[in-house]
Amino acid sequence: MNIVVYPGTFDPITNGHTDLVERASKMFDKVILAVAESPKKSPLLSLEKRVTLAQECLSHLDNIEVVGFNNLLAEFTKQHDANIILRGIRAVSDFEYEFQLADMNRRLAPNVESVFLTPANHLSYISSTLIREISALGGDVSEFVSPIVVQALNEHFK
Repeated sequence: MNIVVYPGTFDPITNGHTDLVERASKMFDKVILAVAESPKKSPLLSLEKRVTLAQECLSHLDNIEVVGFNNLLAEFTKQHDANIILRGIRAVSDFEYEFQLADMNRRLAPNVESVFLTPANHLSYISSTLIREISALGGDVSEFVSPIVVQALNEHFK
């Protein structure tokens, strides 16, 4: 059984993230969306809110589990019997950092492989950072995130 972990802060989850999960759900037996607590990144939304939003956005998929975590990714993969880490790459500039992560994760969890997917072309420029900035300034992000995420951001920035 191939269990893939897709880690990130998902602050908030975007249509780009959802696209990758939907495609991964066809490739792997189980996909675990691992929502990192990431206090050093000072997330806008709480871990609980990010997990809930991801669960709601991905509820149409049967082989998906959304889990919050605050430990090393290599340890998380072992705890969940995962053998693959999924990472998204939007641009060439992402590759160098992702390559370093893959090498370190291979060292920490030698039985876990890293795979990379690129989002659909029309989603490749979307990032959670941009979504937060646009939303904070009152812009419309409905083209880039689920309606429930739009609602959560609007409530947050009231």
